[in-house]
Amino acid sequence: MGKGINAARQLKKARKNQLWNDRYYKKRVLHLKEKSDPLGGVPQARGIVIEKVGIEAKQPNSAIRKCVKIQLIKNGRQITAFAPGNHAIGFIDEHDEVVVEGIGGRMGRSYGDIPGVRFKVIKVNDVSLNQLVKGKVEKPMRR
Repeated sequence: MGKGINAARQLKKARKNQLWNDRYYKKRVLHLKEKSDPLGGVPQARGIVIEKVGIEAKQPNSAIRKCVKIQLIKNGRQITAFAPGNHAIGFIDEHDEVVVEGIGGRMGRSYGDIPGVRFKVIKVNDVSLNQLVKGKVEKPMRR
């Protein structure tokens, strides 16, 4: 690659080509996050509960993590979301409307010992799940 007085165009072109080797640049410019992410690149999404499921924790832990299968309203995709909190699954019924967000794992992947679960429930029928678990509010019936 020339470095002479008339080499600016060549250098600019080479630099632009090298940018495509940066995976974060490529992901951002081609909108791969929005295409692959069930939430479509937004922080939270609403969905309808399809069923409750228990997922076994990975080794060396031994527990059944309480999760729910959800169908998102915006695009119809099905995801599995974790219900955090003691007896929180008791406040979630089938056909409830829930709000989910990312669970906080590395780069949008699953978190801790729950395999394949990338989301957590934060609201049930427009009431915070955390407040339901603490007993501060009662769960309303779905409108």
